[in-house]
Amino acid sequence: MTAEVKNRGAHRVAATNMQIQVGIITISDRASAGDYKDLGGPALKEAAQRGGWQLLAEAIVPDDATRIQETVRSFSQQGCGLILATGGTGIGPRDVTPEAIRAIMRVELPGFGEVMRAESMKITPNSILSRSLAAIVDHALVIALPGKPSGAVECLSFVRGAIPHGVALAQGTPTSC
Repeated sequence: MTAEVKNRGAHRVAATNMQIQVGIITISDRASAGDYKDLGGPALKEAAQRGGWQLLAEAIVPDDATRIQETVRSFSQQGCGLILATGGTGIGPRDVTPEAIRAIMRVELPGFGEVMRAESMKITPNSILSRSLAAIVDHALVIALPGKPSGAVECLSFVRGAIPHGVALAQGTPTSC
């Protein structure tokens, strides 16, 4: 085995064993106003902790593109390599999360949204209405998940395997690619 092949394998191990710093954003007019208790953020927090990820930041913001963008950028600057956003991915008039993220992204990762919708179709036909996505913003992998807590956790589980590599690439860590 050549040194180059060994080295590529080492990078793969490094990417999958890296400590992932995560930020969680709940996007909801009503939750941000205190009209109801946020359930999506805590559900994602629990899933992140089960996965061994370190929670670095969390916020609840209204369905407002500027506030979403400011929070994503702030979390990235704080060192979050993974930012999980829950809410605002439907087709309601205030659902602006995908547009907010696309306006500041460097690149979209369509495979994440495709897998989340395809797997969710096995659970509910309404998943075809979801606009969940993933993108690279600054040095973070940002994943926009459904607002329903069970949907957010399920969708996260469908793409979990690609997250360490995606975070490594977003942060400029050498990988096996």
